[in-house]
Amino acid sequence: MTDMTERNRTGKTEGEPGEGSAGRRATRRGGGDPATRGRTTIADGVVEKIAALAARDVDGVHAMGSGLSRTFGAVRDRVPGGSKAVTRGVKAEVGEVQTALDLEIVVEYGMSIADVARAVRENVIAAVERMTGLEVVEVNIAVGDVKLPDEEEEEPEPRLQ
Repeated sequence: MTDMTERNRTGKTEGEPGEGSAGRRATRRGGGDPATRGRTTIADGVVEKIAALAARDVDGVHAMGSGLSRTFGAVRDRVPGGSKAVTRGVKAEVGEVQTALDLEIVVEYGMSIADVARAVRENVIAAVERMTGLEVVEVNIAVGDVKLPDEEEEEPEPRLQ
């Protein structure tokens, strides 16, 4: 019987309370791994902000939101105390482990709308899943306008540098 266990020799298993295990007992107090204690919830606005920034970072995206929402946003941005609408053009529905997103974008003239939409979808999914851990089940993209080269320039959407 050369493979006799610690329990067979002493009547106890390794790690059971007894001599020399006081330090181990203290670390077990509290009910397990700290990472599993409690719950983390992520607000819709957090996912919307991540998605909006990821979408704006794609070449070919001129702006986010419909013409009306961009107009109201431009007015709100100029009002003292008004906050910039970072999430303009993005709506998120967030569950416990999944999220779905609706985006409205304005594409620059001359760009392939299908390619821009595909790049936006990929960038948004990657950013949201990486930063939140949520599974992105769908990203619906509505192209509300095309920015023509000779149109008057509203304030361009900020891009990440």
